[in-house]
Amino acid sequence: MSVLKSLITGAALSVAVATSSIAAGVDLNASSTGLALQGYDPVAYFTEGAPTRGNWKITSTYNDATYRFASEDHKAAFEADPEAYLPQYGGYCAFGAAMGFKFDGDPNYWRVVDGELFLNISQDIQERWVTDIPGYIEKADTNWVTIEDKDPASLQ
Repeated sequence: MSVLKSLITGAALSVAVATSSIAAGVDLNASSTGLALQGYDPVAYFTEGAPTRGNWKITSTYNDATYRFASEDHKAAFEADPEAYLPQYGGYCAFGAAMGFKFDGDPNYWRVVDGELFLNISQDIQERWVTDIPGYIEKADTNWVTIEDKDPASLQ
């Protein structure tokens, strides 16, 4: 029985190590498996004007993160120019970045401003952020230079 337990433990450890090695870095808000935008299609914000869940069968990897798409056309558009569709501040909350923190960006609280996608953590934060979008973007851009490579927990 202890041999079986050791094998199972070893297999679980191997999966954990393999999974963590494919996960994106701290500059990207992604799951421990590297899934970005909680599985939402980054292209859909621009083409559909709405958050749209991606299909787990239609994916692309960019900068160690996996993105899902609602269609092959969206995947092709992303692969042709990924930077055009990526959320700002690595998908972290835009208001949080303006305050010098990294909070999860919720794909349902978003806005495209000047051709760039911004996420926020919640409806009330989104409502506050829209009161001065240019000012908050300016603050977030300035802060991002300092916080981009920091673990979110270290900023608390």
